[in-house]
Amino acid sequence: MTETATRKRARGGGGAARRAERTAVRIESAKFIERNIPLFEVLTEEALEIIEYNAETLLEEVGVNFPENPKALERWRDAGADVQGERVRIPRGLARKLCETAPSSYTQHARNPERNVEIGGKNLVLAPVYGPPFVRDLEGGRRYATMDDFRNFVKLGYMSKWLHHSGGTVCEPTDVPVNKRHLDMLMAHMTLSDKPYMGSVTEPSRARDSVEMSEILFGKEFVQNNAVMTSLININSPMTFDDVMMGALEVYAEAGQGCIISPFIVGGAMAPVSVAGTLTQVLAEVLAGIAYSQLIRQGAPVIFGTFVSSIDMNSGAPTFGTPEASLILYGAGQLARRLGLPFRSGGSLCGSKLPDAQAAYETANTLNAALMGGVNFMLHSCGWLEGGLVSSYEKFVMDADQLGVLHRIAEGVKFDENAQAMDAIREVGPGGHYLGCAHTQANFKDAFWRTNVLDYKPFETWYEEGARDTQTLASIKVKKMLSDYQQPALDPAINEALAAYVAEKKASMPDAFT
Repeated sequence: MTETATRKRARGGGGAARRAERTAVRIESAKFIERNIPLFEVLTEEALEIIEYNAETLLEEVGVNFPENPKALERWRDAGADVQGERVRIPRGLARKLCETAPSSYTQHARNPERNVEIGGKNLVLAPVYGPPFVRDLEGGRRYATMDDFRNFVKLGYMSKWLHHSGGTVCEPTDVPVNKRHLDMLMAHMTLSDKPYMGSVTEPSRARDSVEMSEILFGKEFVQNNAVMTSLININSPMTFDDVMMGALEVYAEAGQGCIISPFIVGGAMAPVSVAGTLTQVLAEVLAGIAYSQLIRQGAPVIFGTFVSSIDMNSGAPTFGTPEASLILYGAGQLARRLGLPFRSGGSLCGSKLPDAQAAYETANTLNAALMGGVNFMLHSCGWLEGGLVSSYEKFVMDADQLGVLHRIAEGVKFDENAQAMDAIREVGPGGHYLGCAHTQANFKDAFWRTNVLDYKPFETWYEEGARDTQTLASIKVKKMLSDYQQPALDPAINEALAAYVAEKKASMPDAFT
């Protein structure tokens, strides 16, 4: 009796331990994706050469504008460009030659070295949504974003296993003055997460603040010698490099920090309606932008960026997840690789107002194209809704869950002895099943990718639990993740120094909401 009772207690204790292990809070973070699969290429050698030739023709004959930036005009003139007013015409071959000093890949360091990312080569780094002024959740609906929302999204990004990067403006906190909110946003990324982050680009002085705060976090000497930020520099398409974005680029390039040089294009409005014409303009703009970064500092890390949507010719609204956008993404990836530069595109892009079937279709089209098209840095990889106007809590976790699929596909197909499974096939033989065989028992935990959001239960169980749709399940997941959040440790002295810097900066200027 005693022996039997002891055995039962031991089994019960083991079950309790396993249950405790399953329910314990674990903050997992997957390494950036390293592709072991071929890329999908849509352009022939002849097509690539035509686009490259036409892009150089545009730079030489039409030129690009650098408005209200005399220093930039002086740099271009000294480099050999033809500068007339604010128009810069770049001789054939000059921009491409200048781009040669940009690195083919670089490391962006995180305050936790285990979270460092390698940008370029066969790698894919995933970062969340960027820029929306509104947020949406199942209970509160659509509303202006606040700083509390911003902090919540940073926490969700930190807790999301398949996200490698904390991002930048995951939403625009409209309850904080425009001239001060970047300080609070950076503070959130630096203290609530230990993943890499982006700097502010809305004004050159805010870029300098980003560098100075990073020097507090990492140490001044470390920042001088390493990239700790990758920030988004949008080109004002068509062919215009405004002084605000260029001012931020100048700050980051001088400091040796990474920048995404990215045309922002709605096809049919800001570029031609044809795929080939849009790719020509994209390449011309990127060549000029990256060349300019190298005029500021040779070797400054940069990413060849492409953000392209098409336009609905009935309403004039931008559309996402369309075949034309995917073709442009594939083609731009080929052009970036020919330049030997990291490539940015893709994301969970959609035009839907809700995290519904439209959102899922359009998002999946872009995510898959980004994986197969060779993207190295994917901004907007989760949370994007309503054409980029909204950061959605539910879509954030739905998308972040699906990013695990990209990781799995990128692994490719294994062919070691275990993967060949000949022992399992021999063991089961004709007419048997594999559920209990040794190979299945040894591999079942990791054999298949498993979702943390979607429902695969039988109908009866699903119905008894409330017949919950995916948005409802995602809402529950959001609440659990925020409840389970645990802040990563940070040296108290660094935390105090950052807080003092933010307080001093805020006190030095009056509030401004424009």
